[in-house]
Amino acid sequence: MKKLFTIISIGSLLFLCGGCAQLAYYSQAAQGQMEVLAKAKPIEQVLVQPNADDNLRARLKLVQEIRRFAVDELGLPDNGSYKKYADLKRPYVLWNVVVTPELSLQPQQWCFLVAGCVSYRGYYNKDQAQHFAETMRHKGKDVLVAGVPAYSTLGWFNDPVLSTFIHYSEAELARLIFHELAHQVVYIPGDTQFNESFATAVEEIGVTRWLNRFGNTTELNHFQQSQKRRIAFITLLTDYRAKLEENYASTDSESVKRLKKNEIFQSLKAAYSVLKHEQWNDDTSYDAWFNRPLSNAHLALISTYFDLVPAFQRMWEEQKNFSHFYHSVRQLAKLEKKKRRSQLAKLTIAQPISMQESSQ
Repeated sequence: MKKLFTIISIGSLLFLCGGCAQLAYYSQAAQGQMEVLAKAKPIEQVLVQPNADDNLRARLKLVQEIRRFAVDELGLPDNGSYKKYADLKRPYVLWNVVVTPELSLQPQQWCFLVAGCVSYRGYYNKDQAQHFAETMRHKGKDVLVAGVPAYSTLGWFNDPVLSTFIHYSEAELARLIFHELAHQVVYIPGDTQFNESFATAVEEIGVTRWLNRFGNTTELNHFQQSQKRRIAFITLLTDYRAKLEENYASTDSESVKRLKKNEIFQSLKAAYSVLKHEQWNDDTSYDAWFNRPLSNAHLALISTYFDLVPAFQRMWEEQKNFSHFYHSVRQLAKLEKKKRRSQLAKLTIAQPISMQESSQ
């Protein structure tokens, strides 16, 4: 019934929304979602297919184990999500377009049914995403087009396992599933930063617990090193985001701000090279991110996914029980946004907790 209601809602929206551009956007979104669902087959059915790849079988069995762990150990929803598999035959399920002004880090917002207002616009077709991105660039905007391997329909549909992420490493596969299931626990329409930071905290707690239970020493060490690089990467971007914000808030002319903007981005790339060489043994995990023209749009979402994570980590440390933790987060979600941020800020400035400590 919920699925039928959602399809009817999408159809009604397509009929009511004004303008051909909006109609085309919602049409591709509805069509893309229906295509993903239509291609999904029960994992048990895929496992017994005589022509199924042995590696795919092994990965799907791993997903089943991760899915059971998510329910039994993390208290995440026990429903039909991640119990089917869809081969999309493309690298990403969709492409998100992030748009900011030329001299601001504030991403443009788009508002939709169910999801509320978010800081990106998703397309199931890369060419359509690139076309929209070009229209924004012609308007003088900074733009990022980013491939997305997975997303959550917030429980409106049973989200399938996708070919776009099935071959991720064990830790990354678990991370993604825990993250997307967390969106089904708590989701506030219009507060993307709260939603993504909460899901990021759950994924990090969950993956550490998973590896402590099932991983070997090598896998656990690799994950911990990956976490350290991730934190260093985020810290680096946060520092340079502050430099950009200071530049944009200055009384300088726009032409001077543009020059300083370019200098800051060049300095960011140089700082990354030093970090990679001196602290990471020349690890190339983030090279792809830096080996492209950077803009405000690339930095805009960093705060969305990570700024509030320490607050949720602190909440978990105080609860050490998933049922109680999720209840506290739901209570927080009921507050008006300003009060919610105030409560999270108090938690953020508390003594930092490492993920290794907080997940024991």
